[in-house]
Amino acid sequence: MIKITHDDFDINAMISQARTSKMGAMVTFLGTVRDDGIDSLQFEVYEEVAITELESIRNEAFEKFGIESVDVIHRIGDLPVGEDILLIIVGSGHRKQAFDACEYILERIKESVPIWKKEVGESGERWIPGEAYNS
Repeated sequence: MIKITHDDFDINAMISQARTSKMGAMVTFLGTVRDDGIDSLQFEVYEEVAITELESIRNEAFEKFGIESVDVIHRIGDLPVGEDILLIIVGSGHRKQAFDACEYILERIKESVPIWKKEVGESGERWIPGEAYNS
C-alpha cells in the first residue's frame, strides 16, 4: 500500500495487514514530529507526482533487495509535536534485506518525493530547505 493522507494511522493494524507467512522479518520505520522548539510541522505535497514516485521507489526496492512487501503511509497537513508522520513497513524472508530496503526507501523518499515541510512555532514559520523531504 502506498498512501498519502491527512488522517492518522493505526501502526499495529498496518503491521498485521502487511504480515504474510513468507516473511521471516518485518522492519518498520516510524517518523514523528519531535520537539525541536516548534509547535508543529506543516506538510504539503504534489500528490499525483508523490504517489507515482513512491510507487517507483517501492518497485526499485523489490528489484534491488528481493523483499516480500512494502507499505508506505505519509501524512500531510498540520501535525503537532508527537504526531506520526511517516510509516514504512518492509517484509522480507530475511532481516538484512528488510533493514537495507527500509533504509533505502527512506533515503529515496527524502531525495525525490515532492513533499515539503514547514516548521511552525513561537518564532514564526520556516520552510525547511534542501531535500524534497527532509526529516
